[in-house]
Amino acid sequence: MGERKALVVGIDNYLTCPLHGCCNDSEAIKDLLSNHGNGDPNFSVWKKDNIATKGELRGLIEKCFEGDADVALFYYSGHGHINSVGGYLVTPDFSEYDYGVSLQEVLTIANNSKCKERIIILDSCYSGFMGSIDTAGQNTANINEGVTIMTASRNNQTSMEVDGHGVFTALLLEALKGGAADVTGHISIAGVYAFIDKALGPWAQRPIFKTNVTRFTSLREVKPQVDISVLRKIGTYFETEDFRYCLDPSFEPTNKIEEIHKVVEPYANAENVAIFADLQKLEGIGLVVPIGEEHMYFAAMNSKSCELTAVGKQYWRLVKEGRI
Repeated sequence: MGERKALVVGIDNYLTCPLHGCCNDSEAIKDLLSNHGNGDPNFSVWKKDNIATKGELRGLIEKCFEGDADVALFYYSGHGHINSVGGYLVTPDFSEYDYGVSLQEVLTIANNSKCKERIIILDSCYSGFMGSIDTAGQNTANINEGVTIMTASRNNQTSMEVDGHGVFTALLLEALKGGAADVTGHISIAGVYAFIDKALGPWAQRPIFKTNVTRFTSLREVKPQVDISVLRKIGTYFETEDFRYCLDPSFEPTNKIEEIHKVVEPYANAENVAIFADLQKLEGIGLVVPIGEEHMYFAAMNSKSCELTAVGKQYWRLVKEGRI
């Protein structure tokens, strides 16, 4: 894995309008980005809280996106402002007509960066303005290839704090802990957005997500929902993506004459029981479903079949292509 670096900024110390959860946000984000779920190193994180001036913040953003790292990520939690000219990440030295680093500057720095993938995550009021910056006579942001933007709210919305964290960042943390992981344990920025977007349904603020990438890099890895060795067997059990795997009572481990309940032939045998255990794990994560029965148990006892779901077929193809 190549170089992965992140700048994490939280600002609470505004003289006239202090906040209370932004430094908590930055500390928690730093902790999660620094390591994968198993403790292996992940991002090299530079955390800088309560930056005092616009110039310092602008300089740190420049450093974040300089060089040619595989991934450069900038996270900001603090005040945001919008006026007739544009949107801003507000710094404590703000004054009327000079609020801080403009979102236009942040996007321009990221667009011009030579880092392979550049990710901007903003938890501030009105941060969604970044998704509509007119940089080339267009109605939407001009996002260069390799750039992804995710913001806590739309350009006309404030961002809320609850229990010492921004609502958006609280959900971001849950996503990075594993809530947004796919079955292999990889957490992509698209998965994070989907997790947050769904969770924020009842809330007033709505996140913004815009990207120009050909593939999503994993932000963090956690324990897979099912062991990879089991997942790979999907290509063995199912000859094609539309194959129906036939079951019978010999797959059900409790269908043994030693059990004190009704059993039927063919009785459970070790090989089929092992296969059935794998199929049940794959059912548990939505990759396999029984046909004609509500549960896998009844599919086995009644000699029915099971098949791959639409998502299961996608993972079947990935296994067959050697990508898992």
